[in-house]
Amino acid sequence: MHNKVLILDFGSQYTQLIARTIRSQNVYCEIHPYLMDAESINDFAASAIILSGSPFSITNKNAPHPNQAIWNLGIPILGICYGMQLISSNWGGEVHAAFKREYGFAELYVSDSKDVLFDGLKQTEQVWMSHGDALSKLPECFNVLAKTDNSPHAAIKHKTQPIYALQFHPEVVHTPCGKKIIANFLFRIAGLKADWTPGSFISESIKLIRDKVGEKKVILGLSGGVDSTVAAMLLYKAIGNQLIPIFVDTGLMRYNEANRVKELFASYPDLNIRYVDAGTSFLNRLKSVSDPEQKRKIIGSEFINVFDKVAKEYSDAEFLAQGTLYPDVIESVSFAGPSATIKSHHNVGGLPDKMKLKLVEPLRELFKDEVREVGASLGLPDSLVQRHPFPGPGLAVRIIGAVDIHKVQLLQQVDDIFISELYSSDLYNKTWQAFAVLLPVHSVGVMGDERTYDQVCALRAVNSIDGMTADWTELPHSFLKRVSNRISNEVKGISRVVFDISSKPPSTIEWE
Repeated sequence: MHNKVLILDFGSQYTQLIARTIRSQNVYCEIHPYLMDAESINDFAASAIILSGSPFSITNKNAPHPNQAIWNLGIPILGICYGMQLISSNWGGEVHAAFKREYGFAELYVSDSKDVLFDGLKQTEQVWMSHGDALSKLPECFNVLAKTDNSPHAAIKHKTQPIYALQFHPEVVHTPCGKKIIANFLFRIAGLKADWTPGSFISESIKLIRDKVGEKKVILGLSGGVDSTVAAMLLYKAIGNQLIPIFVDTGLMRYNEANRVKELFASYPDLNIRYVDAGTSFLNRLKSVSDPEQKRKIIGSEFINVFDKVAKEYSDAEFLAQGTLYPDVIESVSFAGPSATIKSHHNVGGLPDKMKLKLVEPLRELFKDEVREVGASLGLPDSLVQRHPFPGPGLAVRIIGAVDIHKVQLLQQVDDIFISELYSSDLYNKTWQAFAVLLPVHSVGVMGDERTYDQVCALRAVNSIDGMTADWTELPHSFLKRVSNRISNEVKGISRVVFDISSKPPSTIEWE
């Protein structure tokens, strides 16, 4: 596959946004640390390279530099912010600390609108700047394409080679024309094709899975969430009943979750899912445990024990499938090089080492939104494909304090009412994540002529792109009133409902 882009990461907070923007144009790309060696660069066989921004200054003696091999490949290169400074320095330009730093919005004045990089743009565009250094001397072999009031070299181009550099960040939403600029680079300059689609991914993945697995059996931890379900369907398409899905009901799952999974896969009779009811063992181990980190460790440990015990019954299985996504892969490798450990998928961390099985990760090239697109192409229902994220430890991290069966059942009922009302009001797909939290607080209430002293629950709804930042969702007051009334009337044990209006930062999305 030669129709692909290599993104060299120099530590920018926006590097993933570059990849997401390119993928949104149906072009395949990968992020790799800037110190990728010459052999790996050649083996990758990119059709174009993008150099990311960086928190470093090119004037620092320890500033990161890419392998010199990239300059001799003869393929298009686009440098962004720090990437621009690298390109300029390589061709004899000079970079110094800017007299006036540029952070935030700026007006870009395009001086060479005939260049294909700016095709379809206006003479003046809004862009997003984030830099303390600036190009003070333009390399002789480059021309200026655009400027801002503070940057006379906001966009430059090599006179004879397809090498471009931008001082601003086209990958962020604050640069409205940025997606068009990147599209021009991909298609007009690099001559790439928009062939990275869910359909092409599915067909290629099926071939890769069959080549890797052969006729061996594959064990998969099925949680009922988007990632594991899409992974299951992709594997099923590839190897049929060689797949052994194991669904462990921890007793901490959403209301009626096991039955929902059974209904979803009922039309695939030869997909023999092994259902394991392990709620009692999880709740016993969590008894009287309030610390959230300790809860997570206990649940992770117990999941491994239960899953491994069941998996041993399938001694002829040689592979373990995980729903690892591309952000997990990226986060496991710092921009300065491989980290000591690879981040494990939230539900099955530690399983590969304990079970001594070879890994199959069919979704490791995808971002979350791409997983949803692949799920839709595989024929999964919209109610599953668009399902909100759910924490690996389940409801245990949405019960503040110690966990017991009574609290779990209370929270399941509350959460089910909240989610069902979001669906019926056509609000579910208009928020990124919504859920209920059970608080360790009792409040006086009045039910009929009697005073009560029952628990308080909180409703949480946020909008986000990737979970890194989030803002609370402004749900209609009439909707919140209806949900609150239903919970108070239908869930015995809840006397007060509150709505969380905290954003991230400073708060986290989950409470624990």
